[in-house]
Amino acid sequence: MEHPGMRRVAHEINVAVPADTVHRLIAEVGNWPRIFPSVIHVAHETAPEGEERLRIWETAPTAEARPSAEGGPSTTGGPSTTGGPSTKGGPRSRPLRRIVEPAALRVNFQHLVTEEHVAGIGGAWLVEPLGENASRVRLLHEFRAEGDIPEALDRIDAEVDRGARAELAALKENAEREAADAGLTFSFEDTVLIDGSAKDVYAFVNEAHLWPERLPHVATVRLEENTPGLQTLEMDTRAKDGSVHTTKSYRVTFPHHHIAYKQVTLPALMTLHTGHWTFTDTDEGVTATSQHTVTLNTDNIHTILGPQATVADARTYVHTALSTNSRATLTHAKAHAEGRR
Repeated sequence: MEHPGMRRVAHEINVAVPADTVHRLIAEVGNWPRIFPSVIHVAHETAPEGEERLRIWETAPTAEARPSAEGGPSTTGGPSTTGGPSTKGGPRSRPLRRIVEPAALRVNFQHLVTEEHVAGIGGAWLVEPLGENASRVRLLHEFRAEGDIPEALDRIDAEVDRGARAELAALKENAEREAADAGLTFSFEDTVLIDGSAKDVYAFVNEAHLWPERLPHVATVRLEENTPGLQTLEMDTRAKDGSVHTTKSYRVTFPHHHIAYKQVTLPALMTLHTGHWTFTDTDEGVTATSQHTVTLNTDNIHTILGPQATVADARTYVHTALSTNSRATLTHAKAHAEGRR
């Protein structure tokens, strides 16, 4: 029997993208940092058969950007007042339970941690075909307030409404952008083989506060790690022309083999930059790889590269700039690790 204090709400939006594609963007969590602005990284955890347990790292809301209470990532910063403890801005993580139903184009979710005024919250994503190249996305929620207090229930309702609307808008914008021009988003990687240990190579990349002493292209670094394994990294980087560019990233670290990051203060030619550092011990040594995923900002191509510049020119420019810095970091990490043998 349903609890009398349970409230159900629904939000929806139409997307000019095939239903199967939209469902895949929601179901495959590796897409979330690209599709949902608040999400830094998502990892699978051990789960019972037939369901998923996820750990989501995301930017938490500030007082000016109150959160949603949804079952996926949130463009307003994540459900910190309903889905987990708030960190008053900055990055944080939360657990989520999901059951994916591909045949029904449905993803069911349940928050495993909630704040004190929330007794429980869950729901579902449903994608409905509206034709060959269009779909309707419905985001359903059901929730209860602790003690069934009406004021608390209304507060949760308002948070769900704000977050769901923003989240659906982000899904529509990014899904339609990718469908319109797949060339705007691209990925690439650089790899070096190092005669050393993964632990030493990982340490070099993890210890970003030492980069100004270790990397010629890094001018200054501001690194915070208030929660172990969750870093805020601000960095001033020198370009070839001598100019200095400031970027800010959130990083999730997994000693001693993986660092995931999302850049949140971006250069003018990008609307998205996510990446991974991976370090793998092999019989030949350590395979160290820097991987990037980028979405180009077409509004700034002509301003930055000139009136005749094309999307292909911007791809080449961004790829070259990021690879140059990645290769420099990997080369210095190689010298550091091999010098410790």
